[in-house]
Amino acid sequence: MDSCPFLLVFLFIYFKFIFLTISATKFESLPAIVMDYKVKLDVGKEDCYYQFVSPGATFYASFQVVKGGDGMAGFAVINPAGVTVHPYQWLAQSDYQDVSTTGGYYKICIDNRFSKFAEKLVNLYITVVKYDQWEQFNKEIEEMNLSVINFTMTISNVEHSINKILQLQHHSRSREARDYNLLIANNVYVFRWSLLQIICIIATSLFQIYFVRHMFEVKNVKPRA
Repeated sequence: MDSCPFLLVFLFIYFKFIFLTISATKFESLPAIVMDYKVKLDVGKEDCYYQFVSPGATFYASFQVVKGGDGMAGFAVINPAGVTVHPYQWLAQSDYQDVSTTGGYYKICIDNRFSKFAEKLVNLYITVVKYDQWEQFNKEIEEMNLSVINFTMTISNVEHSINKILQLQHHSRSREARDYNLLIANNVYVFRWSLLQIICIIATSLFQIYFVRHMFEVKNVKPRA
């Protein structure tokens, strides 16, 4: 019988989450948003993305250059007040995290302005998490006269841990993609230079054979009477 309150709480939270997910007409109303993009940056171009963040929600953005050129790109973040909270920097990877107080649209810009010849492939990762959503659940549960403070604290800790795990997975996938593309690029580089050297060796050998034969060639000369 002691497990009944915990089961009721679990069912309440589960169906509450399903209700929020189904009834939400916009992504902004969801408790958490996770987006993972692969962006192709042309030479000298800039791409900017806008993400709405509710007041009190935690905003996180990170990028990593997967392949192309020198392996670096520009990255900057501007908050809803128009302040550049992450100054523009030319890096291989970077991230930024902030707890929004007023809410609004964050502007995330990545560019390839300093590259004149090579395009870039960039992995962009954005999350918006409303940790105060669990506090709302806690208040609703307290109205049901269920003493499950430890249970709700555990759920809140699990939510924080899941968000951290998602961030680590993103960085791990980005490093894996970057290493794989570097391996492919090195393989192509070695193959092309090896092929060029083979062609040069064959051409040099043929030239030496032709030159030696031509140097020792004896022409038929008819004797004069």
